[in-house]
Amino acid sequence: MIIPKIGESLNEEQVNFLKVLSKSCRNSIVAMVTNAQSGHPGGACSSIDYLAILYAFIISQSGEDLVVSNGHISAGVYSILAEMGYIPREEVIQDFRKIGKIYEGHITRHVKGINYGTGPLGVGTSVACGFAIKEKLEKTNNRVFAIAGDGECDEGQIYEMMNFANKYKLSNLTLFIDYNDVQLTDKLEITMPINLKGTFESANWNVLECNGHDYQSIWNAISESYNSDKPTVIIGKTIMGKGVTFMEPDGAEYKSTWHGIPPKPEQAEIELNGPLKISDEERSILDNFIKNSVKWQPAVPQITKQLSIMPNVDSGKPNILEAGTKSDCRGAYGKALLDLAKLNPNIVAMTADLGGSVKTAVMEKEFPERVFEVGIAEQHMVSFAGGLSIKNYIPFASTFGVFMTSRAKDQARLNDINATNVKMVSTHCGLSVGEDGPTHQTVDDMGSFLGFFNTYILEPADANQTDHIIRYIASHYGNFYVRMGRHKFEVILKEDGTPFYDENYKFEYGKADKLRTGDKITVIAGGSTVNIAVNIADKMKNELSVEVIAVSSLKNIDMSIIKPSLEKTGKLITIEDHNPHSGLASQINNAIAKEGLSVKIENLAVREYQLSGKPLELYASAGIGSENLEEAIKKII
Repeated sequence: MIIPKIGESLNEEQVNFLKVLSKSCRNSIVAMVTNAQSGHPGGACSSIDYLAILYAFIISQSGEDLVVSNGHISAGVYSILAEMGYIPREEVIQDFRKIGKIYEGHITRHVKGINYGTGPLGVGTSVACGFAIKEKLEKTNNRVFAIAGDGECDEGQIYEMMNFANKYKLSNLTLFIDYNDVQLTDKLEITMPINLKGTFESANWNVLECNGHDYQSIWNAISESYNSDKPTVIIGKTIMGKGVTFMEPDGAEYKSTWHGIPPKPEQAEIELNGPLKISDEERSILDNFIKNSVKWQPAVPQITKQLSIMPNVDSGKPNILEAGTKSDCRGAYGKALLDLAKLNPNIVAMTADLGGSVKTAVMEKEFPERVFEVGIAEQHMVSFAGGLSIKNYIPFASTFGVFMTSRAKDQARLNDINATNVKMVSTHCGLSVGEDGPTHQTVDDMGSFLGFFNTYILEPADANQTDHIIRYIASHYGNFYVRMGRHKFEVILKEDGTPFYDENYKFEYGKADKLRTGDKITVIAGGSTVNIAVNIADKMKNELSVEVIAVSSLKNIDMSIIKPSLEKTGKLITIEDHNPHSGLASQINNAIAKEGLSVKIENLAVREYQLSGKPLELYASAGIGSENLEEAIKKII
């Protein structure tokens, strides 16, 4: 069989092949969900005709990317991957949704041929934008394909993505929407009526419609998308459960019966041995296609080891501020980012209408093509960054801490599951943001990401350490959340008056820093409160000796430094611009308990929402200011 060219009409042989291919996929879908007694067969069957034509005639030839945003149609995705010979068909049928097996209920990067695992709806379309931007940056002619469900378009992230794709003229992006007109609970017009065609047209997309079960109609729409100078959406009218005799009638009546319910074994047996039975001749047709026509093979999935050094990244030399210099950490971030961008063409940045505030504007002045303004769309930004990182770019995504960790937590969590390489740098964290008030004074942000397994939380002590940390995260693999405040303060000094975090300092993830040596009490601080702790220790040094330890890695508490200190002093005060329940205090207290240390502890932290005020005024009001620390030291002694 000859593979059709874009724009050509399909001949009878090609159409008949696609019918056999889709039939075999539906056979696998029914077998999978029946064997697992779990899954989402309805959407898998309604979208499989599109997936069949896309894989058979495009992806198997070119290896161009497809991002499946509606990850619950995994049975359909796994079935077409099996038919292309990428994964073993019988293995996936037996192992689908089974404990200890890679064929998870929602698509996963562990499976050969899947480049980003999805589940939460809306995310995959933003990831696809990351893939499309990669092709634009490298000036290739490759297209990026995506597929989403119609109910998925209720999600606000879809709207963020639509506007972004229009702004950046992603004419190489084709999104197919499986319009089976049924959501989980009911028909679209009952659950949530939306005008898909009008919505995408209003975002200046090329909007095409087709019969999602007619191969020529699908192929015509795909072909037409190649001729547009806009991103394209193909709204494919489909039927939930199409091609399965006991599912299709319910789908035709817009019933959600088969959205997430598997058939009974006896139902499936009749179907698999009847309408969906694959003859020897049909199996031979499919096998011959794999042998003679499939040109592209996906790579074996490989997940980069967390915190490993990326060998091709030049981290450059640190910018060190002199003693007595007052600076904010965000300014140091902007300068370090620009240095890194000069040295590494795969460094990119993005922000959500805050470039001047978060200092990505510094890089944008010299490298405008590598800095992406997504608008007020933090969810899209984080998923878009995840997509770019999969394609070997190093994205720095920046906004205020409150928006990164609250608005985009779901998206950051999915990046965490996919073990991506996104550098989330948030400014204006804690009470340091000042007069903006409690809506912006994020004192819970570290807790948002604390439970993630592949995301590392960092909080620099001053501008100089910020520079070191930014260079570290650029050159080490993994998702990072770097938290910093807004106000300026002097750089941390050694006891000899020179910068502590100088050019000879080497940042190591999980390593604490002893800034002052003492034997009466230990003060452990993070972020801008380190400056407070050092100043108080210096002020009180003739009265009593205070040991000051700075902790920048929240998830890895360095007990090699902290334990000897506590064994010596027996008294501890923690101080932080965060709440005590999911920040520095909780992590330190937990580590102490695990060690079985007997220590007198006082935790200075933000314990209630504050109002507007200047940063140091707010610190004093919340009990984390200089006077509060001095008083706490005297009291605990």
